[in-house]
Amino acid sequence: MAGADVAPPDSLCKRCNEENAVQSIRSERVCDKCFSQYVTTKAIKRMETYRVRGSTAKAARKLLFPLSFGPSSASLLHILDQHLQGQYDRMNRAAYELIVLHVDLHLDAADRKDSSELLEKYKSRFPRHTYSSLGLEQALLLDGIDWKALDMPEPPQDISQKPGTERLQQLIGSMPSATSRTDVITTLLIRLLVDIAKRNGCESILFADSTTRLAEKTLTESAKGRGFSLPWQVSDGMSPYGVGFNYPLRDLLKKELVTFSSLTVPPLADFIIFHGPSSQISASSKLTTIDDLMAQYFETVEENYPSIVANVVRTSSKLQPLTGEETTACGLCGLPVAEGTDGIYGWGGGQNSASRAAKQDGSHVVLCYGCSRSLYG
Repeated sequence: MAGADVAPPDSLCKRCNEENAVQSIRSERVCDKCFSQYVTTKAIKRMETYRVRGSTAKAARKLLFPLSFGPSSASLLHILDQHLQGQYDRMNRAAYELIVLHVDLHLDAADRKDSSELLEKYKSRFPRHTYSSLGLEQALLLDGIDWKALDMPEPPQDISQKPGTERLQQLIGSMPSATSRTDVITTLLIRLLVDIAKRNGCESILFADSTTRLAEKTLTESAKGRGFSLPWQVSDGMSPYGVGFNYPLRDLLKKELVTFSSLTVPPLADFIIFHGPSSQISASSKLTTIDDLMAQYFETVEENYPSIVANVVRTSSKLQPLTGEETTACGLCGLPVAEGTDGIYGWGGGQNSASRAAKQDGSHVVLCYGCSRSLYG
C-alpha cells in the first residue's frame, strides 16, 4: 500500500521533520543526524576563541589535549579533528594545533603495552596531530612540588634511584585511604599536564569533561575541602598555573557523548575503554572513594533528571576566585592558599601546628585543606 513505510508525524525528528526520531536531546526526540549535529555544534561553540580570523596567516596556537581513551575524550578528538579539517578546507590553514598526550596511570607492563597499541590506533585514524605518551611516574620529577610534604626526597639527579614506577607505587600506597590515593593521583596528573603544556608552548589545556563529569567534580572537590578551586576546575579561563583550562564539552551529558561515539563514521567503539557502571559500586566498601560515590550519584541523576546536573555546573560556574588576598601556592596541588587558611584547621580560623608538616629548617609546609586531608587523614 502506498505510504505504508512513511513514519507517523509523532515519530519524526523534531528538528528536520524528515528522519525517524531515534535519539533524545533532553526531552526532544531527534534523528541520528540531528543528534550528532547537536553534539558537534555544542562543542565547536566552545572553541569559538580558536577560529580562523582574518586573511593574514598566523602561527597556529598550540593546545594540549589529554587523551584518556574514554568516550568523552575520544568524541572530542573526533569533533576537533573534523573542525580542523574544515578550517583547512576553507582557509588552507588552521587556527590551532593539538598536542595529544596520554598519561598512563597503569604501572603494569602489560597494561602499558595495551595503551601503547591503542594510541597507535588513534594516530592512524587522526594523523594530523602530534602524539606522545608518558607514565604518571614522570610527575615525580617535577620540581614545582614540595616533596618533603610527601616524605619524599627531591627529584633524583641520577639513575641510581629506585625505578619511577616503584617510587610512585610506594607513594600512593602510603596514603591513608582510597579517597586520598585517588586525590593524590589526580593532583599529580594535573601538575604533569601543566608542566607538559608549558614545555610545549601550549597556551591552554582542553579537558574533555562533560557536564556530568563537571557536576561530579563540583561535589567531590567541595567534599574534599578544595571548593576554593572550583573557579578553575569547572570554568573556562586562565588557571593559577599560568595555563588556560578549557572544557569544550561542558554543555553535554556523558550519556550523550557515549551515544555520539557510536554514531560516528566509522564508530569509535574500538578506540574507547569503557568502565563498568558506577551503580555496581558498594558505598560501604573501604575501597570506595568520594569520587566513586559522586560518579554513581550523577550517573543515576543524568538518566532521569538531566536539568539537575546542568544546574549544578551552571551554579558552580558562577563562582569567582578571591582577589586581593595574599596567597601562597599549596606545596602539593600548587593552587593559591589564602594567608592563614592552610592546614587542616586553617578553615576554622584556629591555626594548629599539628596540621602542618614541618620542614627540616623548622618552617611549615604550606598545604591547602584538601591536600592536608589527603596526606594526613
